[in-house]
Amino acid sequence: MKREYDFSDGKRGAVIATPPRKVRITIRLDAEIVDHFKRMVLAAGGGNYQTLINEALRQHIDKATRPVDEETLRKVLREELRSGVS
Repeated sequence: MKREYDFSDGKRGAVIATPPRKVRITIRLDAEIVDHFKRMVLAAGGGNYQTLINEALRQHIDKATRPVDEETLRKVLREELRSGVS
């Protein structure tokens, strides 16, 4: 190892820039959740478990905010009418 290093051109901060639209946060998840996604990455032969968690959250949001289609609405109405709820 050199006795002296020249850091005069050094820059502070992250080595890899954060991608646009990404936000760094700290979050606490159950160990079982993290283990599940890490196992998914291993089974797939590589990847990033954080990306899988992000995709799962996005799918949940998309599903939760999707408007009800006509077929589903009719099914729910039939079930409610059969049960006698008014």
